[in-house]
Amino acid sequence: MINPFFNNHGPFQIDKILELVDINNKDLNYKGHIKDIRDLVTADANCITFFHSKKYKELVKHTKASFCITTKSLENDLPKTCMPISVENVLIATAKVTEKFYPEAVIDNFDNNTQYIDKTNFKEIVSYGKNVLIGSNVKIGKNCNIGNNSIIEKNVQIGDNCYIGSNSIIRNSLIKNNVSILDNCVIGKKGFGFFPDKFSNIKYPHIGLVIIEENSEIGCGATIDRGSMSNTVIGKNTYIDNQIHIAHNVKIGNNSIIAGQVGIAGSTTIGNNVKIGGQAGISGHLKIGNNVEIAGGSGVIKNIPDNSKVMGYPAKNIREFLRENK
Repeated sequence: MINPFFNNHGPFQIDKILELVDINNKDLNYKGHIKDIRDLVTADANCITFFHSKKYKELVKHTKASFCITTKSLENDLPKTCMPISVENVLIATAKVTEKFYPEAVIDNFDNNTQYIDKTNFKEIVSYGKNVLIGSNVKIGKNCNIGNNSIIEKNVQIGDNCYIGSNSIIRNSLIKNNVSILDNCVIGKKGFGFFPDKFSNIKYPHIGLVIIEENSEIGCGATIDRGSMSNTVIGKNTYIDNQIHIAHNVKIGNNSIIAGQVGIAGSTTIGNNVKIGGQAGISGHLKIGNNVEIAGGSGVIKNIPDNSKVMGYPAKNIREFLRENK
């Protein structure tokens, strides 16, 4: 999929990329050009990717990338078709290379080309409140309603029968049919991506999207960050309560219900038919299975298998928790 929100400034010769990072394996003969940087799954020939943790060992086996930013200890896990670029800090190196391809993604500048909706063709097909701003190349389907003071920035796509509440900002997002996004939401801003590098913090450019599938609802005051390299996805028929934060790259399955003030850290995957109680916190890079129930106020710091019910901090089997806390 071509990213409609960020311009790719590539391709670049590999030597221009190597200038950005301090490589360990300088004896290797690097040749060729790189057209893009992508994650392990979506990268193909003439792309560069990154591999920084054994958690992704199974994914790296099948990557089609030509080059991979990694460490000396991990490079033996790469397929033979993928040449390693060994560095000390994979994430900092990846941030620098991503910025080379997508410099506009480092800072979320306001879309200066918005105009009031009554100056656009949407005034005939969309119901809207006061001071609604629309960016260029926006697509909005039939029977949609947009509340006061909301901003739909460039290239956003909104399907049929959608409701956007007042004071909401939507950017870098694809919204499918029959979706409701209530008041004071921020959808598609960059995630919390910083990596400490000696005396400074390196910002990580976020070049992914937010995708909200059909028949879902996003409650008031929710914030959903766009993906860093892959997308942040909210599945079909999923209900997100008020004041919830969903970080970059999170994938939430279908038919799930998440109560107020839940926080889900980056790159966590949540299955189908999951119920999460209010004020629960879920750490990053975890896998929450299908049909899982997480009690309110729980702290999840490890993977949860299918059909589990957990409670407490750290979250554990609910029967075990109740037995220990009689």
